[in-house]
Amino acid sequence: MRHIHFILNPIAGSGNNNLDFALLNKHFNPKDFTIVVKPTSYKKHAIKLTQDSIAENANVIVACGGDGTINEVASCLVNSSIILGIIPIGSGNGLASNLNIPKNLDKALALIKKQTVKKIDVGQLNSHYFFSNTGIGFDAQVIKHYETANKRTLSSYVKATLKSLRKSNKLIEVETTLNGEIVKQKPFLIFISNSNQMGYNVSLTPKASLDDGKLDVLIVPKLSVFKIALFTLLMLIKKHHILKEVEIHQTKSIKIIRKKRCLFQTQIDGEFLMIKNNTLEISVLDKALNVIGL
Repeated sequence: MRHIHFILNPIAGSGNNNLDFALLNKHFNPKDFTIVVKPTSYKKHAIKLTQDSIAENANVIVACGGDGTINEVASCLVNSSIILGIIPIGSGNGLASNLNIPKNLDKALALIKKQTVKKIDVGQLNSHYFFSNTGIGFDAQVIKHYETANKRTLSSYVKATLKSLRKSNKLIEVETTLNGEIVKQKPFLIFISNSNQMGYNVSLTPKASLDDGKLDVLIVPKLSVFKIALFTLLMLIKKHHILKEVEIHQTKSIKIIRKKRCLFQTQIDGEFLMIKNNTLEISVLDKALNVIGL
């Protein structure tokens, strides 16, 4: 008897999400599977529900939501034998896109039943895990403004981007240590990715791999207003790398230090996070998560 627990974010994406037991029973015969559905009620609730499911000996725990919900569930499963399943019902669904998980509910459930399991790398920023990406600078500001929007839609993301661009002259100086080289700069963006997708079919690191044991790092220095606008347009067509100022690296670790004020505004898997520390230590854990994908 296989125990599959679904952790459902009812308000992910367009909201009003639910899982019908008739549909679940169609895919998972009650003679062979025990199915449990646990809706979340507040932010970070998925962590508690996942911990409960682990204690209840679940074999597969399925995150039903966007990258934020996936992060909460998957963070509890790092370096364990429990398998992560994903039903992508969020707004961006970056990790699910990289794993080729269909948005169609029937097809996603069929994939979970088939259980083709992959071992993927996990990123770690201080004590926090990330599975898709993390960053400081422009992307963190976009997420910060995006989270204040009433709706998590593509238009809200575009508005958040434009608002962040208007405030992009307020850059902080950091010291980065990357592949043995130490650099001081005021970056427009430092983006660290484990996945080749951000969501909405946007990618800053199209060559990133979930299982190569490395993180892809994109560093964009301080730019003129014209170059920022050009970078944004090129990003939408995945040609931002042609700008000579853009640096692309692969690494197993990166350290970022802020000399003034012990505070970093970051985003982790599309969720804004304030870190009260003057140092960010970011590294990769090789193949530390079992996940269902294609």
